[in-house]
Amino acid sequence: MVLSRQTHYDRQIAAWLILCAAVIFGMILLGGVTRLTNSGLSMVEWRPIMGIVPPLTDVAWQEVFDKYRQSPEYLKINRGMSLDAFKTIFMFEYLHRVLGRLIGVLFFFPMLFFAFTGRVRAGLMPRLWLLFVLGGCQGLLGWYMVKSGLVDNPHVSQYRLTAHLGLAFVIYAAMLWVILDVLAGRRPGSREPHALAPWGVGLVGLVFLMILSGGLVAGTKAGFAYSTWPLMGTSFVPPGLYAGDPAWLDAFEDITTIQFNHRVFAYLLFVMIHLFAWRLWRTGLGGRERLATVFLLAALWLQVILGISTLLLHVPISLAAAHQGGAVVLLSATLYAAHLLRRGRLS
Repeated sequence: MVLSRQTHYDRQIAAWLILCAAVIFGMILLGGVTRLTNSGLSMVEWRPIMGIVPPLTDVAWQEVFDKYRQSPEYLKINRGMSLDAFKTIFMFEYLHRVLGRLIGVLFFFPMLFFAFTGRVRAGLMPRLWLLFVLGGCQGLLGWYMVKSGLVDNPHVSQYRLTAHLGLAFVIYAAMLWVILDVLAGRRPGSREPHALAPWGVGLVGLVFLMILSGGLVAGTKAGFAYSTWPLMGTSFVPPGLYAGDPAWLDAFEDITTIQFNHRVFAYLLFVMIHLFAWRLWRTGLGGRERLATVFLLAALWLQVILGISTLLLHVPISLAAAHQGGAVVLLSATLYAAHLLRRGRLS
């Protein structure tokens, strides 16, 4: 079978975007490790251009360490830290920032190449530019987040951290949707979205809200508060829930309420996805739809197991990072299922 030239170009663009999405996946994982190792405030300057070069000499290392020793984190938490210990946390944050710049390069220059050589399908270029702009906004938002921990309180704002995490997932999800569109080609005019397509879109939204609630858990360290499951301490509904004034603010600032809400989101998502899969299975599935359903259920169970294990083992770095990665996998599976239903590919 001979492929048309545009189909060949579409596959090239899809392969490039898949590479970018994979690096963003890695970026999300590295961001989680950076947070879990308390490395995010080790670089007290942004330096978006010159910051690509790490300290290379003992003098340069001492200079950046001296700047860190003037920060609230050093003065209030890490006073007396050695230079060698500082180098470890510095490198996590440095690699996180460098990977962000690498993503920008990996995206921008191939995009220009594909555009100037006429390989981009009509209507796709504005979506690519939007992804690029969102990536730039993510860099700015990342520094805005870090700045919140460089003033008096040596902890970043949970609101800014959640916004930073949420935008990372928005970029990843939007890129994945573009990949699926490009690989699927032009939609036949006779196809209608499947009856369960709104369910698919709704589940994508619910998974995203779950991710945002996880950002609040991470930003307030609420995951350390109750290392028990299914109970929180000695009861399913812990005492002191929404006991603040105003009560609604507890959903964003009280660690008990934040962890409880995250658990409730998980229970709701668990039930909704199983109900969705059951209804979908009853409609009769084609090969791709059957694969999408199995992938979705497997991703859900993996995330549940990782979440419970992370909680019971008191948030070890490896499991907590895997749990954040599991959120990416679950979102990917949900997006894939929603995309198939929106395109009416169900047989």
